[in-house]
Amino acid sequence: MHITTIGRAPIGPEAVPDSAGTNLWRADPAFARLLPLYLPADLRAVLEPRLDQLGALAGGALDGLSATADRNPPELHHRSRRGEDAQHIEYHPAYREMERLAFGEFGLAAMSHRAGVFGWPTPLPPAAKYALTFLFAQAEFGLLCPLSMTDSLARTLRRYGQPELVERYLPLLTSQDMDALHQGAMFMTEQGAGSDIANTAVTAAPRNDGTHALHGDKWFCSNPDAELALVLARIEGGPPGLKGVGLFLLPRTLPDGTPNSLRIVRLKDKLGTRSMASGEVRMEGARAWLIGDPEAGFKQMADMVNNSRLSNGVRAAGMMRRAVAEALHVARHRQAFGRRLIEMPLMRRQLAKMLMRAEQARTMVFQTAEALRRSDTGEEAARPLLRILTPLLKYRACRDARAVTGDAMEVRGGCGYIEEWPEAKLLRDAHLGSIWEGTSNIVALDVLRAAKREGSLEALSAHVAALLAEAPLEGAAEAWARAVALAERAGGDEALARAAAGALYHLTSAAAMSWEAARTGDANRAALAAMVLRHRVLPRDPLAPEDPDAARLPALLDAA
Repeated sequence: MHITTIGRAPIGPEAVPDSAGTNLWRADPAFARLLPLYLPADLRAVLEPRLDQLGALAGGALDGLSATADRNPPELHHRSRRGEDAQHIEYHPAYREMERLAFGEFGLAAMSHRAGVFGWPTPLPPAAKYALTFLFAQAEFGLLCPLSMTDSLARTLRRYGQPELVERYLPLLTSQDMDALHQGAMFMTEQGAGSDIANTAVTAAPRNDGTHALHGDKWFCSNPDAELALVLARIEGGPPGLKGVGLFLLPRTLPDGTPNSLRIVRLKDKLGTRSMASGEVRMEGARAWLIGDPEAGFKQMADMVNNSRLSNGVRAAGMMRRAVAEALHVARHRQAFGRRLIEMPLMRRQLAKMLMRAEQARTMVFQTAEALRRSDTGEEAARPLLRILTPLLKYRACRDARAVTGDAMEVRGGCGYIEEWPEAKLLRDAHLGSIWEGTSNIVALDVLRAAKREGSLEALSAHVAALLAEAPLEGAAEAWARAVALAERAGGDEALARAAAGALYHLTSAAAMSWEAARTGDANRAALAAMVLRHRVLPRDPLAPEDPDAARLPALLDAA
């Protein structure tokens, strides 16, 4: 074995590379290559300067604000200094500045619902919002939960709310004026009713003024001091099970300016997303308006949940990209044994597998965003496609983010385990995605539910076939047929749900990446698509003496 002798020990950036100040938009050439496939040229001309601005913030000032807010979590105060019962949550100024950037300057909660953000004459399409969110998530995950819930509440209110409620609250939910803005939340989880919504115990009693009085505790409420929340509650006298659970709009302050009858009992001490408050809320006769059909509360809330699941997938994709970017920076600049880490074959292989997972997620984000755009414009064929793409993205991307952020920590080594570097926070935050808005088991079962009840598997098969017709990928068509058969069998055997969901995700992402490669002429993306098939779907010999990817890896990583 040959060991290179080093003339001096590495120092400074050669020993401990630091990417602080990197513009994360400019450092990600694949991003700019993909956007023309999903956004029209005139909108890109408006959006790309904003992406450049946010890329600089995400690698610089926003990253610093996020780290500060993470170290200084919110505090709940129950009484004023005069002894009055006046609850409020105190947030660090760094969190407030991040709110101003997300809700105010970039209008991320407003742009899907009204014209005028960035001067654009109509609401912006989902791909534009999620492109910006993808960058924001590379610096800050926690705040994007209240932002997503505000965006999703506005969507659900527009779809199911009474006109007078929409007229009163939609302008406030979509305001970029921080003094006028009403943030949103959703209160679903109870101690005995996490994913099992039929066990909801919070009650809703009709009042003479047309509202309902809510009583009971919600166990896990993120953004608990939001001005508006959508709440699931069991209507008194209603039928048992899910049909007896209605959806209610709960204001923190009533229209006459008096506080509503709800209390934040305590805040949660969380592993990650520490910048953002999550707590337990008790309703003591709180007034709320019934939204939509009283026997379809969960079905209507599912619209908000699915939008939040998509947002979770976007954030997972963004965190994976940040983790990969950090790992690549370390590997390109750290010197060990007389070489840069990226020159070492085993490191190249590890980085390539991280990159593959991150790019799968990014592709699935844009594929799902496009399905959402088509569905929202009334294209019926897109609805079942969106219905299955959303849980597929949420299921697999959120699980992959846990692995990719962990690998990035390992690439940095001991420093990666230290909180002053980004990897520790990325890893902590990454674990949230697999839990909130449905654990992996629940979401995998939802994939089967969409396939069985809503014709989504047929819609996805047609979509994948169209992608492969334009950009064939060796072995993909045959593997897809087997994945469909597995999903159909899993409909009668829930133990296969995760395997089926994983297979559908991997093959859909591989087909879509192959399509992207054909449209952009990007040979490296085509290589990534083939890697997805080879490493995540097809059988392979673990004892094979050669690495089939080895020749491609240097070019692949150089372009990443």
